[in-house]
Amino acid sequence: MAMPNTKAVALAIGFIFLNFAGQCYGYYGYGLQYGFYNGKCRTSDVEAIVRNTVYYKFLKDRSIAPALIRMQFHDCFVNGCDASILLDGPNSEKTAPPNLSVRGYDVIDAAKAAVESVCPGVVSCADIIVMATRDVISFSGGGRYSVQTGRRDGLVSLAQNTISLPPPTSSVSSAIRTFALKGLTATDMIYLLGGHSIGIAHCSLFKDRLYNFKKTGKPDPTMDLALLTSLRRICAQNATVDLSANLDQNPFSSAVVDKSFYSQIMMHRGVLKFDQDVALDSLSKSTVEAIARSSDFNTKFGQAMVKMGAIQVLTGNQGQIRKSCRAIKLQL
Repeated sequence: MAMPNTKAVALAIGFIFLNFAGQCYGYYGYGLQYGFYNGKCRTSDVEAIVRNTVYYKFLKDRSIAPALIRMQFHDCFVNGCDASILLDGPNSEKTAPPNLSVRGYDVIDAAKAAVESVCPGVVSCADIIVMATRDVISFSGGGRYSVQTGRRDGLVSLAQNTISLPPPTSSVSSAIRTFALKGLTATDMIYLLGGHSIGIAHCSLFKDRLYNFKKTGKPDPTMDLALLTSLRRICAQNATVDLSANLDQNPFSSAVVDKSFYSQIMMHRGVLKFDQDVALDSLSKSTVEAIARSSDFNTKFGQAMVKMGAIQVLTGNQGQIRKSCRAIKLQL
């Protein structure tokens, strides 16, 4: 991942970065393919229908871009990419504290309705999340990449399962271990921090760094002084309103998916402590520097999104294709 009136930490950390030239991915992504829906909806182009719907929403509210990136991450990291985050219910994933600020459900609902009107019962909500996220990344200046489809929708959504989401207070080493449990490497984790190019964080998530870092009564010494001054103007110590700041502090690219975020954190201009730690920790510093110097960020960012979207998917006869993304379809 601005996102007004949400308490969203923009998508924190990345996924798998590998070459994906037309291949499936074993356990991760088995059964997915490019162009899965070709010919399954007569002459209708499913991806174009989703893209057009999402573009209309994007023109009205560009903050849906970081919102959908975050939604895809929160979906895929809990039980795999099965649209379980979309299900309503008293104890569903939506109700868990890490997901209370997730938004963009209306965008997915609109895309699903548009697809159902021409091709009922064929396109999964899980695929729509992945397609819609790809589209908003493209609309936000990122590279346009091809996505694999063929996912099925899951039948289980429990708040307790969100324990697998890494908290924003993670250290770099603990985050690496958490991602390793999903088969993701340290480099994978770092690469998609570039999603922070278009994200925001609310003051409550970093105010301690401005005034009372680690209960010292002083600011975080790793923060650039100019950034500290700027953020203090936004986040007054005794403020009663929780305002927000861009995670990419480059004013010329804070709404564009690009690599500028990495240069900013190298200059000690990371807003979230985790972001700054990634630029300083010996486990990740060299990778951050390499990405900041690279010329192919958009391509590799897209590859990472494809890989993330292949985590523990349901395919074939697994799961179901929901009629509404918010409810499990009753089996007759």
